[in-house]
Amino acid sequence: MSDNQAPWYSNVTRYQWLILVVASLGWMFDAFEGQIYNLTRSDMLPDLLGTTSDDPLVRIWGERFLGIFLVGGTFGGLLFSSLADRWGRNPVMALTILFYSVFTGTTAFASEIWQVGALRFLVAMGVGGEWAVGAALVAEVFPKEARERAGGIFHATSVGGLWLAAAAGLIVGSQWRYAYLIGVLPAILVLWVRLSIKEPDTWQAARETKKDKMGSYRELLGNPRWRMNAILGALLAMVGLATFWGVVVAGQDIAADFLKRSGDEGWSSKSKIAFGFVQTAGAGVGMLAFGPLSARFGCRKTFAMMHLVAFLLTPVVCWLPSYFGSYALLLFLLPLFAFFAQGIHAGYAVYFPALFPTHLRATGSGFCFNTGRLLAAPVLIWLSAWMKAELDLRTAITYLAGFFLLGLVFLAFLPET
Repeated sequence: MSDNQAPWYSNVTRYQWLILVVASLGWMFDAFEGQIYNLTRSDMLPDLLGTTSDDPLVRIWGERFLGIFLVGGTFGGLLFSSLADRWGRNPVMALTILFYSVFTGTTAFASEIWQVGALRFLVAMGVGGEWAVGAALVAEVFPKEARERAGGIFHATSVGGLWLAAAAGLIVGSQWRYAYLIGVLPAILVLWVRLSIKEPDTWQAARETKKDKMGSYRELLGNPRWRMNAILGALLAMVGLATFWGVVVAGQDIAADFLKRSGDEGWSSKSKIAFGFVQTAGAGVGMLAFGPLSARFGCRKTFAMMHLVAFLLTPVVCWLPSYFGSYALLLFLLPLFAFFAQGIHAGYAVYFPALFPTHLRATGSGFCFNTGRLLAAPVLIWLSAWMKAELDLRTAITYLAGFFLLGLVFLAFLPET
């Protein structure tokens, strides 16, 4: 077999695999901490608000807390990604994991609705920071021919966190506080991070030559090339994050709505399984597929294809199962939908680090992903919350899917890497 035909992983070393495992575990638990709220809010919010689960106030606060989470992720991502370029990947990754673990565990003791909002903000700070560090680290350590696939694998491991969250939600049932106590466990990973990760050679070389510019937002936004990449990358991430929290995670709500209309008393647990396991399986395959697809066709074409198909599939998922009265059809469509609608998220780990030089890699990647969170927050706090409270759920989600088309506009102005 010639070098051109060698498998993409043929030159990957044991240490590089170790980096992928450690970064992926951090991201997996990152996803767990973010998703455990979505799977417990139907029990937590009525409990803290002192009302019933079908009260519109529960849905409104549910969307508001998603918006607060995005704002917290933005703040933490911008802070910790810059520190990762300045201080190094190792200490900042450990700090972000510790951050989201401790504050998730503290949520178990919340007694007022405002406390949940404050703690979700702090959890999101760690979540937002960890992704940028992990994505930059994988991009710097892996050889060029393996970079797209390694980045895709890194992001796809978030599915493990979603499955863990779904399992925790089912195990604890309505006792939502126990699910948050489980969130303390990732803190154990901090010790492994500190012992196993050394700073990449490229980062050390950049620190010697560009010491004053490491992690500098003045450098990122002052240079026309990096500024344009950062702004357009943030707008692209905004589309993905707005549609994820407003449309993709609504798969659980769509399943619950269908089962309630059918008079199924087991709607709560069945809808968690439909979203947490069935739909998420399709998302995992989609994220794993992004790396090979981008290596073959390029990131921009892969992004465009997934955005377009996700837009077309959203009304199909919302309306076709109801039309035929088939829950089996819904379970078939959810993972297919998630393959495209959530598969695009692996592209951020593949694409964003490649848009920036080493001394700005974590800063630029974090700016794109986390400014995208900030831009997506109003969509959830106001637009999504209002539409889901005032309109039929299926109608609201169908309208919100229009953001996928907006992503095609931003892709037209971004470079191929």
